Formats: sequence, C-alpha cells, structure tokens
Amino acid sequence: MLRQVGNLNGYKLGARDGEIGKVKEFYFDDLNWTVRYLVADTGDWLSDRLVLISPYALDEVNVDGKVIPVNLTRKQIEKSPSLDTDKPVSRQYELQCYPYYDWPAYWNGPFQWGPVANPGSVQSGWLASAHHTESDDPHLRSTIDVSGHAIQARNGEIGHVEDFVVDDETWTIRYLIVDTRDWWPGKKVLISTRWIERISWSESKVFINLTRETIKQAPEYTKEALITRDYETKLHRHYGRDGYWEDELARKIAS
Repeated sequence: MLRQVGNLNGYKLGARDGEIGKVKEFYFDDLNWTVRYLVADTGDWLSDRLVLISPYALDEVNVDGKVIPVNLTRKQIEKSPSLDTDKPVSRQYELQCYPYYDWPAYWNGPFQWGPVANPGSVQSGWLASAHHTESDDPHLRSTIDVSGHAIQARNGEIGHVEDFVVDDETWTIRYLIVDTRDWWPGKKVLISTRWIERISWSESKVFINLTRETIKQAPEYTKEALITRDYETKLHRHYGRDGYWEDELARKIAS
C-alpha cells in the first residue's frame, strides 16, 4: 500500500507489551530511496536518546487506529545499543544494533533488504558482510530535513519537496510530492524517485531529467486522491517511463 509519509507522523507505536511512543520522522538512504528507520518520539520514557525502529520490526499499518505495531518489547528497545541524539547513524552503530535484534544486514545482499526484497519476508538471523568495514557509513537522510528542497527540472525550478509517498511493504519511497505553487499556483505533482538524476545536498536541490512543460501537463495530485495502479499507469505513460512494478514483476519471474 502506498502511503503519504506526512500522514504517518504522529501514529502511535505499539510494542508487544505496550505503547513506546509516536512516529516522529523517517530516515531513508539516498542511494536506494528506502526507509531504513522510523524515528520514535518516546516522550519522557527514553527522552535522553534517539530511538530508531527498523522496518524489520514493523507489522502492518493500522490506519483506522492510527497505530504501527512494533514486533519488539519495551525492554528490548530500552536495552538496545544507544545512539547519541547529536550524531548521525553510523555503520558502526548498525553493526552493534543489528546483531542485537538478530536482523540481517540490509547492506549485505542482492535485494533492497539484503537477502530479501522486503523486510516482512525476512527470517531471523544476523548475516554480516565480510566485505564491509566499520568505517563505511550509510547515506541516511531525514524526511523532515529533505522536505523543502527545491526541484530542478532541465530548464528551471518547478517547486519544492512537500512530502513523500512510501510503499509500506518494501518501505521504498516511490514518489516525491512536489508543491509547484511558486511556479504553477495551486498544483501538486508526483515525481518518481527513479527519475532523479542527482541531489545537491549543499544546495538543498533535487535534479530531475524532465522539462517544466512536461511536468505542467502531468496528472495533478491531491491529498484526497488515492494512488491507484491506474493513476500510476497514467502518470508513467504521460512521462513515457516504465513503471517500477514492471521491473519487480520481471525479477520475480526470473527468480
């Protein structure tokens, strides 16, 4: 299911034995555009540390109850390796955290989640990469920090990142929601993360290989709209691009 990230902020996080807090933001890697961690606001419970929950530990999102179930206990989370709030997530931290939870390393393997295509199909078992060193750091970015970055088309800016659309099965960010009000008032559009050429973090700018004119004629996105496969097909057809689901289907057939 595709979900708007901003709508998940504030959802309760329910561990096996009680609530642990609420969703604050997400960290994604800027190489695969995949959410690697959910950041929990734990209130006064663990207020002196940053609590990160991997999608490996998440069960199906409960939209009606606005809850994301977490397949961990409060004690497990409390005793997990600590991460200072003023430091970025390092590979060294992950090499402590993943064996603790008995999760496979997402950076080790041919798929989006290392040995598997999505975190829900993983089997327990820490699998470390013999080729990785502790100095290798993940390319993690905050959804809050990236919101507001300018979108640069081939012939000029078109707007800024307002939000993200994530697939809650693979936790892949499928689209950026772009607000074009400074250029084309009143319209929002979806830009696939597969169409991003590069990102300049120093300029807070995302570069895409599309023209302003093509984007101007693209199907509009509204907050109330459901992103159905029909809508996605129409969107990709407009840009003359293959859908990500076609590549995934081909990989399944090949395997």
